[in-house]
Amino acid sequence: MYEERPSRLTGAVVWQRTPEHPENLTGVRPVLPDGCMDLLFSEGRLLVAGPDTRPYVPEGPPRAWAGIRFFPGTAPALLGVPAHELRGTRVELTDLWPAARVRRLRDRVEAAPDPATGLEDIALDRAAEAPPPDPLLRRLVECLDASRPVAATAAELGIGARQLHRRCLTAFGYGPKTLARVLRLQRALALARSGVPYAETAARAGYADQPHLARDVRQLAGMPLGELLGG
Repeated sequence: MYEERPSRLTGAVVWQRTPEHPENLTGVRPVLPDGCMDLLFSEGRLLVAGPDTRPYVPEGPPRAWAGIRFFPGTAPALLGVPAHELRGTRVELTDLWPAARVRRLRDRVEAAPDPATGLEDIALDRAAEAPPPDPLLRRLVECLDASRPVAATAAELGIGARQLHRRCLTAFGYGPKTLARVLRLQRALALARSGVPYAETAARAGYADQPHLARDVRQLAGMPLGELLGG
């Protein structure tokens, strides 16, 4: 079972997943690219989920997870690591921070009313210490999520294409064109899940046509749209 709620940290989401049938591996669903990074806790371990460009399928039997999903582009400043160094990975927090510090944080999560709240408290404390989020990054996400072309977005933000690409690698883990594709995928999935026909979904999400939507879903989600929604 999956549950989520808005975090007290602006733009973030706190979530928990518990396996209903731990012996049933068919219930494991891929994690799809969404432009975000997560701080995770499971079975006494603190991990970081880097930005994805392909579906990620958790290994091993289903188990309980808790996490805080950061708004796109905000996690690297909190973690102190450029996003492109974590692209497509799940790494132990001890690979990024001193082991003694991580042990204290793990104990704090385990002592919290629930792990998700413990992770949220850690993120809030870290956000209070870190520099404020770059407002340009939020504007960038808003522009691309509104289907504006990358070149037009760069011009609107007043930065060159190369500088935009460098900043995107640091903040999101990949360039602005990939970020635009990921955001478009999420728009399309939201529309299709609400019952919008596929052809209309493609048009409203910013695809050239329905075959374009189908190709992008296969590339980014690893399965046809109908199979994805069926899960």
